Amino acid sequence: MNTSPPYLLELKGMRKAFPGVLATDNVDLKIKPGEVHALLGENGAGKSTLVKMIYGILKADAGSIHFNGEQVEINTPARARELGVAMVFQHFSLFDSLSVVENISLGMDHGADMDELAHEITDLSNRYGLPLDPQRHVYTLSVGERQRIEIIRCLLQKPKLLVMDEPTSVLTPQEVEKLFITLKRLSEEGMAILYISHKLNEIKALCSNATILRLGKKVDSVKVEEESTQSLAAMMMGKELKDIQHPEKSELGEVRLSLKGLDMPAKDKTGISLKAMNLDVYAGEVVGISGVAGNGQDELLAALNGEQRCVQASSIEIEGKAAGRMSPNERRLTGLASVPEKRLGHGAVPDMDLVENAFLTAFKRLGLIKSGLIDKMQTTHFAEKIIQGFSVKTPGSDVPAASLSGGNLQKFIIGRELLQNPDILIVAQPTWGVDAGAAQTIRQELRELAAKGAAVLVISQDLDELLEISDRIGAICGGRLSKFYQTSEITTEQVGMLMAGVCLEEGVLNVA
Repeated sequence: MNTSPPYLLELKGMRKAFPGVLATDNVDLKIKPGEVHALLGENGAGKSTLVKMIYGILKADAGSIHFNGEQVEINTPARARELGVAMVFQHFSLFDSLSVVENISLGMDHGADMDELAHEITDLSNRYGLPLDPQRHVYTLSVGERQRIEIIRCLLQKPKLLVMDEPTSVLTPQEVEKLFITLKRLSEEGMAILYISHKLNEIKALCSNATILRLGKKVDSVKVEEESTQSLAAMMMGKELKDIQHPEKSELGEVRLSLKGLDMPAKDKTGISLKAMNLDVYAGEVVGISGVAGNGQDELLAALNGEQRCVQASSIEIEGKAAGRMSPNERRLTGLASVPEKRLGHGAVPDMDLVENAFLTAFKRLGLIKSGLIDKMQTTHFAEKIIQGFSVKTPGSDVPAASLSGGNLQKFIIGRELLQNPDILIVAQPTWGVDAGAAQTIRQELRELAAKGAAVLVISQDLDELLEISDRIGAICGGRLSKFYQTSEITTEQVGMLMAGVCLEEGVLNVA
C-alpha cells in the first residue's frame, strides 16, 4: 500500500503584503511529484513573491507550507535547499569578477573540490546541451551564458522541486528545445517543477497543470491541455489578447542608420570581434537581428549606442553623419535611443529611484536641466508619464529600480526610451520577462514608432517576436551579419540556418 503523500508541495492561504501593495492574497497551490506545474500571471500578479516564500527569501504574513505531507517552516534558502528545493532566478546572483566554477561553489552549502566541481559542471552542461567553460570569468559571458550557470547550479543540487522563474528568456529556440528535453526527463524521474513563464506556447508544450494569479489572487487552477494560449492569456489579464496591428505607412523614407564595413576588434580574448558589418535601416521600418547568445550582440549594441567608439568614424552613420566616434550623449542628441538587454546595472541603476533613472537617458533630449540644476518637477512628471503609459506596477516613482519585478522594470526602461520619440531606436530583447499583455503592448509601440517614421532595429533571440514585428530579418553569427530578407519571404527554419552562419544562397558556413 502506497502511503506517500499525494502532493510534494502544498501552499495554503499564502499572504504577503508590502507597503502599499498586497502582493499575494490567500493563495493556494498544489504540486505532485513528477509534475511540471505552471505559475502564470501578469507582471506584478504575485508570482515572484510566492516563489520567494517557497524558497525562504520572504516570510509569509499568513498561510502555511506543506512539503512531503508535513507542515514546514522555510525561513532561509538554506532550509529550502535542505528540504530539496532549488530555484533558478530571473535576475542572476553572480559575481562578475569570479569564474563559473567559483560562482557555483559559492552557492553550495558544503565545501567542494574545485577541480572535481569543474568536472561535474562540464559533464552536466554537455549532457543537457547548456555548454559552459568552468574557468571562464562571468564578466566575459553573455546573458544567455549567465543563465546557464543558474540552471546548472540548481541541477547540481539534485532537487526534489525545481522552481524556474523565466528560465528561457535569453535562450534560443534550439536551446529551449534541449532544456525541455531535460526537464521532461527530470519530471519522469520524479522531480517536480514549478515553471514561471510568459511564453504561453512554452507552457502548452511543457506543463500539465497551471495556477493563474491576477492582482495577487488565485484566479483558477487548470489542466493545460484543456486550454488554449488565448484562454490562458485571458485568465491572466481578465480580457482577451489582441493581435498586433501593423499600422499603414507610406513608402520607406531615407536611411536613418547605416553600418558601412563596421569592424571592431574584441576588447579581450573572450569577446567577439565585429567583422565587415553592412546594414541600412530606413525610416519607417522595423529590422530584426536574430542570433544565438554570445555571437556579438552585446558588442554590436555597444558600437551603435556609443559605449564603445569605432576606429573609423564613417563606419556608422546616423542621419547621414559619421557617428562612429560620437559619444552616447552626442548620438542621443542626433535622435538615437537604445535599450540594452541587461536591465539592472545597465538599463537602470538599481539603487536609484525611478525619477532618477528616467533622468539618466532623457536629460539632454528632453531638456531636464535648467540653469545647471535638475528640473525635478519635469523629471518626476516624465517618470510618472512612463509609469502610467506603460502600466508599470509600482507604489510610486520614488522607489528604487531594484524593487520592481523584472517585467515591470523592462516596461519602465522601454517606455523611457519610446516617450523620447527617437528617430532611431535600437532595442535588445524588448520583451524579455514581460507578460503576454505587456509584450503585445511593447511590440505594438515599436510598430507604431516605425509608422511615425522612425528606424527601429530589434536584436532578439525570440524568433516568434522578430517574425511578428519585423519588416526585414537577418542574423548575427560569429560577429558577422547575414544578408537580410523580407520577413514575409523567409521561414523560421531558414532564419535558424542564418543564426548558424549558413549563407542561404550558397548553403555554406560564412563565419570565418
